[in-house]
Amino acid sequence: MPSFILIPGAGGVAWYWHRLVPCLEAAGHEAVAVDLPGDDPKAGFSDYAGRIVAAIGSRSNVVLVAQSLGGFTAPLVCERVVVGRLVFVNAMIPKPDETAGAWGKTTGSDQARKARARRCGYGEEFDLDTYFMHDVPADIAVEAARHEREEAEAIFVEPCRFKRWPDIPIHVIAGIDDRLFPLDFQRRVARERLELEADALPGGHLIALSNPQPLADRLLACVSADPQAGR
Repeated sequence: MPSFILIPGAGGVAWYWHRLVPCLEAAGHEAVAVDLPGDDPKAGFSDYAGRIVAAIGSRSNVVLVAQSLGGFTAPLVCERVVVGRLVFVNAMIPKPDETAGAWGKTTGSDQARKARARRCGYGEEFDLDTYFMHDVPADIAVEAARHEREEAEAIFVEPCRFKRWPDIPIHVIAGIDDRLFPLDFQRRVARERLELEADALPGGHLIALSNPQPLADRLLACVSADPQAGR
């Protein structure tokens, strides 16, 4: 059975996946959420990838799942170890040598974010409650505040040094209610950068907190789409 290796977004907090892990385990799969040193200004994407590679260890049937900023670490992991499948979840999909800081300008993410805010009637100014916690259960949102870590600014100027995407199945899952990276924006980026169509799923940017079971079901469907992945 495949093992799901879960990469968190900015801040690197493995706790983000804590509602998804039992859903995958209930289906008979191993799920490993990796904690990353996101608040360490001396740690870069190579260090993040090293943590994930260490967590993978000797596992040979791996589904790598990357959330948000975790999309910048995923290709580095794929160059170091054999990964059977890669799944992006509301993720930043980089080009080789791109920085996370430049990604927003290159893709037009901020314009897309503000356009959706105007269209849907909430504030254009970013704040956590409006853009991250709007669909997260209140008790989970309170707990999230205790786990929150600020991502060190240094990571946003570091190039994502990889040569190309691996020749493996890649999937893109986008939250219908994602206010940070709106659905139509994610679909465009997936087409432009991976020539893929993004799968839409109800939920906001922190979909593993707000809608874990449907996300687990979609991840399992990604695996079952390839008979080789289930061996």
